[in-house]
Amino acid sequence: MALFHSAHGGNIREAAAMLGIEAENLLDFSANINPAGMPASLRQALGENFSVAERYPDPEYQQLHQTLAAHHHVPVEWLLAGNGETESIFALVNALAPRRAMLVTPGFAEYRRALSLAGCDIVDYALREEDGWQLTEAILDALTGGVDCLFLCTPNNPTGLLPDEALLQAIAARCGQRGITLVLDEAFMDFLCDREGFIPHLAANPHVWVLRSLTKFYAIPGLRLGYLIGSDVSSVEKMRRAQMPWTINAFAALAGEVVLQDKAYQQACWQWLRTEGPRLLAALQAMPGLRVWPGQANYLFLRCDAGFDLQQALLREHILIRSCANYPGLDDRYYRVAIRSAQENDRLIRALQAVLSNRVPVA
Repeated sequence: MALFHSAHGGNIREAAAMLGIEAENLLDFSANINPAGMPASLRQALGENFSVAERYPDPEYQQLHQTLAAHHHVPVEWLLAGNGETESIFALVNALAPRRAMLVTPGFAEYRRALSLAGCDIVDYALREEDGWQLTEAILDALTGGVDCLFLCTPNNPTGLLPDEALLQAIAARCGQRGITLVLDEAFMDFLCDREGFIPHLAANPHVWVLRSLTKFYAIPGLRLGYLIGSDVSSVEKMRRAQMPWTINAFAALAGEVVLQDKAYQQACWQWLRTEGPRLLAALQAMPGLRVWPGQANYLFLRCDAGFDLQQALLREHILIRSCANYPGLDDRYYRVAIRSAQENDRLIRALQAVLSNRVPVA
């Protein structure tokens, strides 16, 4: 049974209230936010530009869109920013109006909610643990039966795994052949310093859309900023016309203009993940009672076979991890943990060692 009302991680208010402590005394491993915090360049820019709150934002967000376009080397007409990536998901579904969509499970909950609210039939395609939770070529044969839309999260949430690049190209080609819109959610792609994602291939694939988020990598979830990219200019313009005015607040728009220029922040964060990702993975893989998959993003997916609720046990240590019991295809043995700073990761490791040593039988 789920402990919290929210379908997502990061619900520290409810978790802290359950424990009777202040939220700041709870260490949050349930939300996949960069532990570096917002870039110092953005903190300075916000402090120097409080006056932007005294006037309406540019209704077209011209500077923001130009910055995003330059960053990705695409025409500005391909882009539409929104109030977090979630708004982009709903905007895309409402504009394209798919009739029968395929969702890969387990996967991010908001695809299903957007599609359901739009009256779209949903077909689930289940990843299998025996395949290491990876997509295989079997999905190519499943893209039939009237499916007109496919959502893929790359890297996947909650597994953190990335499909083979050749397979992803084959999926895009199959979707193009069969008139299927392919939506690629690349919310965590910025954490992979050696990957560009699918954006360089959009010109040749007008049936493919890419969703991006700036909130995870740049640690600004409270500002809410995401965007979609597609080479189908007429559809982008249709969504632009349907978008509510001033959906992005002035501080979020400023953030998008600033953070993409901060190369030092990007390099430092990639170096952190290169160090802490493998270290935390190795530590968790060495623990009896845990099965951990080697995700490529800033979080790890695991199964606890110790026979108890690992989330509740860690809450008693004032650490919150993400239960994945509410993901279709998973049960209450599965969890997701963010990769945080070295000191915070050490605290998680010690807490896990403590709770598992008390519960896992000695062989």
